[in-house]
Amino acid sequence: MAQSFCRFQENPQLAHHSFLRASQALFPLALAALLAGCGEPEAARAVSAPQVGVYQVQAQPLALTSDLPGRTSAYRVAEVRPQVSGIIQKRAFVEGSEVRQGQPLYQIDSRTYNAQLARAEANLRNAGNLAQRYERLLQTNAVSQQQYDDAQSGWLQAQADAQMARINVQYTQVLSPISGRIGRSAVTEGALVTNGQSQELATVTQLDPIYVDVTQPITKLLGLQRALESGDLQNGARDAEVSLTLDDGSVYPLKGTLKFSEVRVDPTTGSVTLRAEFPNPQRKLLPGMFVRAQLNEGVNEAALLVPQQAVVRDSRGLPHVWLVTADNRVEQREVETLRTVGNAWLVGKGLAQGDRVVTEGLQRLSQGAKVEPVAAGNVKLVTDFTRTTLAANQGARD
Repeated sequence: MAQSFCRFQENPQLAHHSFLRASQALFPLALAALLAGCGEPEAARAVSAPQVGVYQVQAQPLALTSDLPGRTSAYRVAEVRPQVSGIIQKRAFVEGSEVRQGQPLYQIDSRTYNAQLARAEANLRNAGNLAQRYERLLQTNAVSQQQYDDAQSGWLQAQADAQMARINVQYTQVLSPISGRIGRSAVTEGALVTNGQSQELATVTQLDPIYVDVTQPITKLLGLQRALESGDLQNGARDAEVSLTLDDGSVYPLKGTLKFSEVRVDPTTGSVTLRAEFPNPQRKLLPGMFVRAQLNEGVNEAALLVPQQAVVRDSRGLPHVWLVTADNRVEQREVETLRTVGNAWLVGKGLAQGDRVVTEGLQRLSQGAKVEPVAAGNVKLVTDFTRTTLAANQGARD
């Protein structure tokens, strides 16, 4: 062996010829091995199919809601103004307190109005006596019919003057027109007020119940009406239920009801105003607060939802999903996404009951590729599908 190696070193040409002969001998063996590999069955290569996680689409009932911005407004607001002129003698309430309808708020100096009432009552008595006397004299033709009619008219006018004087005396005591919470007083004792003045003395606001005015695009409102007419959404004849989220993120504990929608569309925003009514016994809601209202639109009895991670968008922005067919091949399909529901998409078109959509392993997919589907481990829909909950809510409302 050592001698052969030494001979190759001494004669390089001899070594080159020996290498060529050895290569020619090994080439047929290598070619045979390659041909044998090409003849392996296809089932042996199918092991390399990528494994993907799939979610099977199920049609289930879903209560749909809309999250809309809005502001609170008072149920009733009354500006307290004087109906007679005079000096304020007394303020009979505490600013910021609850007042009742008919409760005295201010006392205006009534001495002048009491004197006017006494004079009106005296004139009334005199006119009444005169009218009765002329009635007896008319029977004996001692007075003319014209004199009798004038006496009767004077009596009626005196009655009206006396009634007006009594009303003015009553108006010297300024009463609360509604029940609610009264704000700050704009006047103090000793201030002069006049009948018909522009500045109010105080403002009374009724806070229980309270209104919440929200805005909704008219296009969405029209779509909701079409869905109700076509039967895609089911809604009872009762007022729609509304939930409320406050500006700090807390949930208002009491539910409200939708009362009406505005009869005109705002031309600048293309939206319509909806008004909901909420109970407010603890006075937690004050007029002018920014809130978000969750409006119960209805129930979709056959809602199709897919996880958000299953929806991809192409270069045009159109949503697509990858479907696993019956022979475990994938195909891309365009879908119509209506809205987000929790962490899922509500799909209108493109999917059917039982379709398997890919949620894991999307990066390894190509059209028509063979895959190995397994149950997805990254899917946990955060929505409430249960018919039990819907039935319980309906029973509570009934």
